[in-house]
Amino acid sequence: MASPVIAILALAVTPPLLVIRRAGAAFVTGGAGIAAVIATAGLSTFPFMLPSSLEPRASLTVWDASSSHLTLKIMLFATVVFLPLVLLYTAWVYRVLRGPVTAAFVEGNSHSIY
Repeated sequence: MASPVIAILALAVTPPLLVIRRAGAAFVTGGAGIAAVIATAGLSTFPFMLPSSLEPRASLTVWDASSSHLTLKIMLFATVVFLPLVLLYTAWVYRVLRGPVTAAFVEGNSHSIY
């Protein structure tokens, strides 16, 4: 499997990148390493999501845990409708609340902030 190798390489490269002050590259390699560790755990137990140690036939598999086609269609529709709304709201909040909050601003507006 490639994911354990990717995890080891990515996490081995991250500290030297931090030493040479390449924070962006270190962030990417650290994230890739963490994702590869999680992928290793998921791929090693596939198709079991919750393996049973007492009765292997009672284990929860990917196919047992999946939803019906109707439920998946409803969730797709909900995602198509609500995800853009959530992203727009998040962008609006970020725009409204951007910028630093200084001590002088808090002291000058103490009657309206709290």
